[in-house]
Amino acid sequence: MSTIAAISTPRAAGGISVIRISGENALSAAEKIFFPVSCKEKASEMKGYTCAYGKISDGENVLDDGVLTVFRAPKSYTGEDVAEISCHGGIFVTEQVLRLILSKGVRPAEAGEFTKRAFLNGKMSLTQAESVMDIISANGKAELRFASALKEGALFRRIKNVSDSILKLLGSLAAWVDYPEDDIPAVTDEEIFETLGSAVKNLDNLLSSYDSGRILRKGIDTVIVGKPNVGKSTLMNMLSGCERSIVTDIAGTTRDIVEESVRLGDIVLRLSDTAGIRSTEDKVENVGVRLAQKKLETSELILAVFDLGSEISAEDISVAESCKGKNAIAVLNKSDLEQKFDFSGIADNFKETVTISAENGDGAERLSEAVGRIYALGEIIPDTGILVNERQRSCAEKARNAFSEAVNALRGGATLDAVNILIDDGENSLLELTGERASEAVVNEVFSHFCVGK
Repeated sequence: MSTIAAISTPRAAGGISVIRISGENALSAAEKIFFPVSCKEKASEMKGYTCAYGKISDGENVLDDGVLTVFRAPKSYTGEDVAEISCHGGIFVTEQVLRLILSKGVRPAEAGEFTKRAFLNGKMSLTQAESVMDIISANGKAELRFASALKEGALFRRIKNVSDSILKLLGSLAAWVDYPEDDIPAVTDEEIFETLGSAVKNLDNLLSSYDSGRILRKGIDTVIVGKPNVGKSTLMNMLSGCERSIVTDIAGTTRDIVEESVRLGDIVLRLSDTAGIRSTEDKVENVGVRLAQKKLETSELILAVFDLGSEISAEDISVAESCKGKNAIAVLNKSDLEQKFDFSGIADNFKETVTISAENGDGAERLSEAVGRIYALGEIIPDTGILVNERQRSCAEKARNAFSEAVNALRGGATLDAVNILIDDGENSLLELTGERASEAVVNEVFSHFCVGK
């Protein structure tokens, strides 16, 4: 493969920038532009995991001074010879150093190409490679813990255990069918049922973790609803940590949908503050009410706000009834006021209830705990491995369905040849998930979402 290079740090001014070079000619390219001042060794002569301070020059002019770090194949990120040049973090000087490297027979790296080479060179599985971008984009401790566990192979090991049991079954079936003259014990229906049943159970458990993985990775689409003046915008501002929504004592202030992503504990909520739901003759406000009702129907999580300082109204009851059967939390606001609100008649419409005072900033932790209980996030252990994207989920579901169909086919009297085909289809889906038998198109799609330089 050709030698590639790219800037691996953000394209912004900073203390240092790192330019990564990987490939057969990485070290020889580096030594053409980097000249150590503290030792006589050229880059191609340096040992792996060593550094040298020197000057970066085009042969006539010194562009900068910096540090060269050498990694020798196969003990590098990509599995190839790698040179990393750390220079001062100015945008112009960094681009000049990269341009100088590219002039030495090196081509620009494509998006995710360093990690793609790591995958192709057997340094990591496809699921581990996917976790790299999850680590980079992690916005909280929980998300980082799960991404790091995937990088260490948690999901790969979980899939591999299922795959190995299926491969063993396929091998036994093939040996029995292909060598009938040999004294090979026949594979019993009970053995097939046991192996496939275990695989289906394990994949069902894995698929049940998908929503948790998606939530940790992308957050929860959340809407704040309620009648006017119950404190929806105040709650929005409390969670945002700034004055994101306009707050007044005039009913109907919020007419459009105000959106903001906020962190609530380890969870990201993609919040939408909506117009107060009520009957109104105001045409503009009425449009806002319709948008609020639509958002209520499509959001993954509903925060229904009620005013503890007021009597329950028909609008409150209507909001509560709209939440029935959904992932909804009743947020009983204004706990600092004398309680007049009778919540008992509408409590059954909600999975969780939280009492807060949004104006005083009290209740965010209780709200975070309630969200965690609804989505059972505390039950997911990072080291067990979870599905975090649609590609992984689709492969796991295809495998699960193939194995289940094989069980049904065998019970229905199908021949072992027909059952074997279904089992083989399921195994192929597992190998596609881990990347052991993924097509070039699948691999290219995975790495197309990476940033250049990673």
